Amino acid sequence: MSVAATVQAILSAGTWAQRIQQIRLVPQRHGTEDQGAIYAAVARELYMPHLAPDFAFIHESPFYETPHFFAAYDEAVRLTGGFRQVSEADLQAALLACPRTLLVFRTLLGFTKGEFAHATLATAGPGRLAPLSASQVDAMEHSVIDAKVPSTPAALVRATAQAQIAAKTITMAMDGELFGEAPTKHKSKQRKPDTQDGWDSVREFAVNGVPLRVFLHQRHYGGAFRQVLDATSVSAAI
Repeated sequence: MSVAATVQAILSAGTWAQRIQQIRLVPQRHGTEDQGAIYAAVARELYMPHLAPDFAFIHESPFYETPHFFAAYDEAVRLTGGFRQVSEADLQAALLACPRTLLVFRTLLGFTKGEFAHATLATAGPGRLAPLSASQVDAMEHSVIDAKVPSTPAALVRATAQAQIAAKTITMAMDGELFGEAPTKHKSKQRKPDTQDGWDSVREFAVNGVPLRVFLHQRHYGGAFRQVLDATSVSAAI
């Protein structure tokens, strides 16, 4: 069997298993002087066209795409009257009506899911409220927009408690009361353009938009696509 015929047999295999079988036959059909040329031809034809720097692409992940976030943002705007009704009670009501809005508020604070869950520990202490776990934060942020408020008493109590601790944490963080003064040479994560002046900054950007330079600076600050890259990497999936 010629080198060209063997290469063509591998390239034209109908399935992955059939291709592997053809490759395994190479040592039986050809001497070592031809094997390298066959493998190189297969790599050149099948794999090289698809090779690219791994920084050029990211995995698709619906949670990080615009439809999911924009829907949560629109609900946050609606339920808070354009971020004007943002008392702790207002936020609790918004989170109870649409738990996914936590994604918007958490992002405003600049916290990861794990960091927000840890922050609820600081909030829960004095009020003896149950803190949220990272998985509970994740479940709230993945919730369906038009889901109904839980109807069973136990589920309603649980949902209300989660909305309460989340609202309290958001309020204390936005008011600068959650962690106190930053240590020397550090600063609060809320000292960024969209939360520099608390809800006033949020409303300003919500109404007038975010200047491109501010938008790009946030990417520079946080690392472009860092969250989705971490969440969809091989190590994260294991």
